[in-house]
Amino acid sequence: MKITSAQPKDATDWAQMRNALWPGGGDKGTHADDINRLLADAGDTVNLIARDGTGHAVGFAEASLRRDYVNGCKTTPVAFLEGIYVAPEARGHGVARALVAAVEDWARASGVSELGSDAAPDNMASLKMHHALGFDETERVVFFRKLLGP
Repeated sequence: MKITSAQPKDATDWAQMRNALWPGGGDKGTHADDINRLLADAGDTVNLIARDGTGHAVGFAEASLRRDYVNGCKTTPVAFLEGIYVAPEARGHGVARALVAAVEDWARASGVSELGSDAAPDNMASLKMHHALGFDETERVVFFRKLLGP
């Protein structure tokens, strides 16, 4: 397996994996828009692609430096694992571990001492993966809102 920084040649594979993780598009438009923006200027992010021995894309990780408060962390900035995905057929073979290790290396090189992440409380696969990779759960939060009429 090989972990590399995402390049323009990875855009199609990256978008397909992003869509598997986040169906329906990204925060600021489509996954393709997000990817093009990140490839043009990664800013304070790292975007990694995992490929197997045949060159098939089997996973990705995206991380950023967050300077705002990150739940459970004590320093700033904090490296934050924004997203990680491993294709179902590649799970259980160390892909997530290798991706997170590469994110950790980037974080240390960026001068930060904490790596944060999150997962939905009912996403048991993600919770299990985070624990297996050495993350400590710091808190659980449920957010609420109430629409106020006119």
